[in-house]
Amino acid sequence: MGNVTLRNATKRYEDIIAVNEMNLEIEDGEFLCLVGPSGCGKSTTLEMISGLTLPSDGDIEIAGENVTNDPPKDRDIAMVFQNIALFPHMNVYENISFGLRLRNFDTDEIDRRVEQAAKIVKLGAMLDRSPKELSGGQQQRVGIARAIVREPAVFLMDEPLANLDAKLRVHMRTEIQRLQKELGITTIYVTHDQEEAMTMADRIAIINQGELQQCAPPLECYGRPANRFVATFVGSPSMNVFDGVVGTDTIESDHVAIEHALGAEYVDRNVSVGVRPENAYLVSSDDEPANSSASFPAVVDVLEPVGDQTYAYLLPQGVETTDEAVMSDETNQLLVSIDPDTDIEEDESVDVVFDREKVHVFDGETGDAITHNLVDPATAGGAAGSAEEARGD
Repeated sequence: MGNVTLRNATKRYEDIIAVNEMNLEIEDGEFLCLVGPSGCGKSTTLEMISGLTLPSDGDIEIAGENVTNDPPKDRDIAMVFQNIALFPHMNVYENISFGLRLRNFDTDEIDRRVEQAAKIVKLGAMLDRSPKELSGGQQQRVGIARAIVREPAVFLMDEPLANLDAKLRVHMRTEIQRLQKELGITTIYVTHDQEEAMTMADRIAIINQGELQQCAPPLECYGRPANRFVATFVGSPSMNVFDGVVGTDTIESDHVAIEHALGAEYVDRNVSVGVRPENAYLVSSDDEPANSSASFPAVVDVLEPVGDQTYAYLLPQGVETTDEAVMSDETNQLLVSIDPDTDIEEDESVDVVFDREKVHVFDGETGDAITHNLVDPATAGGAAGSAEEARGD
């Protein structure tokens, strides 16, 4: 069993709280990604699980055993780091088997485990090579094989692909997914790359300023973010967000009014409204949504063709690029994803609508989600408690 539990795990450094009351339940065989911006506490959380850092408060359990104060060697874990740290004077076999030899395993068992691990990571024909003869991806596979031979209950990976080029990163993340499914070992993976987390994990735990914001399957975090931070962090390009006030029938902002089906209890509340680029449409497009908002005018500022789609940066009517104070506010710019064959040019005037079934509304003070659908009143308020539930409050 490789289930991992964090109960109110906290790490303080004098007056700085790096991780604050982290509560997580990671199931046996699950692939969980800890993701967030630099300095958010994700690596510190991993270090507490590994025993490299002891928590200031709270408890950590692995396979049902409380290991809060146990050293790393007693935790039945194996780690893969961003810095591969292979021994340059040892060949691949010696690097993979190093930990087993330290623990005085017999030669036959070492040979069996190394051969099996090398076969899994496709290095069977390279065991006599030195690290300098390997590519970056092959070196990373040696680091993974070195962890595999331990036959641990839990894999801990701290940004293992960060030093690889973009193409190799994509290849290696599919390799790690395949290995994890094949071995069935609980894996906790740290990354700052939300796209990497979305594509690899069974669940992602999104952390900001030391606090867990949401822990859920990737598509749930994308489609039903618990709060404004999650909404803007998950997804590339990022969600459009602008501030407004809930009126009787519409949410009013500086540039647009959106019809809503929220209850009377939300009237006069300050909110933030979020719309992903793929849920905003030009009125002239053929795929305008069935439940669209009222249209509003805008001007095309910049076009970014990226192959299968084009990103159009729009300025609502009345916003000028020469006004630095206005342009410094991201809410004055709208990003729309359009078909690359769309006949559109920079400085062109267009009309825009939103898909009201995909509009997200967040409380203006707390940032917690209120709804993810402005058409069906049954969804209003349904997300309000999700932030507290995600944090274990």
